[in-house]
Amino acid sequence: MKDINDHIKNDYAKLDDPMISSQSRRHYEEEVEQLQKYKERHPEDTHDPTPLELYCDENPDALECRIYED
Repeated sequence: MKDINDHIKNDYAKLDDPMISSQSRRHYEEEVEQLQKYKERHPEDTHDPTPLELYCDENPDALECRIYED
C-alpha cells in the first residue's frame, strides 16, 4: 500500500465482497477500526503503519513497545 488511506480503502473493498468468510470479515473490520484510530491520533502521518505500530499505538506500555536508550 502507498499510504494509510489506500490501506483503509482496500480493506473496505474486501469487506464489500459477499463471499468473504466470517473470519476474514472480522479481521478486516478490526483492521479498519485500528487504522482509523491511528489516523485520528496521527493526522499528519500518512504512511501505512505496520501491525506492530498499530499495536503499540494502542498499547504503549506493552513489553514489545518499549524503547530503550543507551
